[in-house]
Amino acid sequence: MRSLGILLGATALVAATSAGATELEVTHWWTSGGEAAAVSELAKAFNASGDVWVDGAIAGSGGVARPIMISRIIGGDPMGATQFNHGRQAEELVEAGLMQDLTDVADAQGWKDIIHPSSLLEACTLDGKIYCAPVNIHSWQWLWLSNAAFEKAGVAVPTNWDEFVAAAPALEAQGIIPLAVGQQSWQTSGAFNVLMVSLAGKDIFLQVYDEKNAEVAAGPDVARVFKAADDARKMSAKSSVQDWNQATNLVITGQAGGQIMGDWAQGEFQVANQVAGEDYTCLPGLGVNEIISTGGDAFYFPKLNDAEKTEAQKRLAALLVTPEVQVGFNLKKGSLPIRGDVDLAAANDCMKKGLDILAKGNVIPDPNQLMSPDSIGQINDLFVEFFNDASITPEDAQARFAEIVGNAD
Repeated sequence: MRSLGILLGATALVAATSAGATELEVTHWWTSGGEAAAVSELAKAFNASGDVWVDGAIAGSGGVARPIMISRIIGGDPMGATQFNHGRQAEELVEAGLMQDLTDVADAQGWKDIIHPSSLLEACTLDGKIYCAPVNIHSWQWLWLSNAAFEKAGVAVPTNWDEFVAAAPALEAQGIIPLAVGQQSWQTSGAFNVLMVSLAGKDIFLQVYDEKNAEVAAGPDVARVFKAADDARKMSAKSSVQDWNQATNLVITGQAGGQIMGDWAQGEFQVANQVAGEDYTCLPGLGVNEIISTGGDAFYFPKLNDAEKTEAQKRLAALLVTPEVQVGFNLKKGSLPIRGDVDLAAANDCMKKGLDILAKGNVIPDPNQLMSPDSIGQINDLFVEFFNDASITPEDAQARFAEIVGNAD
């Protein structure tokens, strides 16, 4: 009965205040085919509620979009709502008093009872007040494989990372890139982080990113991860694409054997009408250690000197967390919902694997939730250099990594 009451309260909050339609500009960096299909679900729901979604998509990755968003907010030209990843990306904006307090919306919908895991809402909270609406859970720890590529190479579709590395020569003999990796900085560091938690385990990952333990970062467990990163670097040497979705397309078209990428890649497979388990295979935790991170996206609402738009901001925040919107958006996005009481019977095989891992509690925080944007940026820069310069040895890269970790905040 409590969940029904929460739902009715949320519906009332949206419906009771939607009589006067208001336009809100919403900025985000969801511009790939799968992402565009997903964000359209949010826009349709907001428009159907009586308000107007003015799409402010910014082409490029979050690393491109975030400085633009932050500059507008600081510069006095705020949008109605803006995407950030779960974690500390908007922390300074909240501390500066530039973000709308959503605590009344969260209390009306009972967010503390329905949003899971609790770390998602904790990332939105400062001094007991809630400043963002989580919309999804994205996990990085996936290896996506082209079944057609391995069939062409005459080898079985791998079931784990070691089998994938062993299959690389057979793929290359057929002119197939073993590992597709785009040139954006977050892709290479993201792949490394997946290797770390999959091969070295949860405890090592947390000692490095949460405890900032430079000794562990310089130690033998992480050395093994850097050896695997060196293998990944060699396997991706001929992957010359830039964007992550271009790398995903190499897998979709069988030009590459696999890609380490977050579950948002599912949206691209879906747009290409590919079927999980038939056209492609997904290995959570690289088939070694089935743990997923609870990263993802949330919407923040900059303060506006406009009472009407402020009310529309709260209506949108409430709408984003409703069951219907959670299902429609996340099925298209490939991500998991931020509430466990929604019907995802239509989920594909890969999403069901993610839901099962989440239900078991085999989760870790995303690095964005554990380190500042500056520290994350330094790690991103290191791995761009490492993947593009074969003269940098794994040992040298590890020493630099340990130094960054030791000075991280």
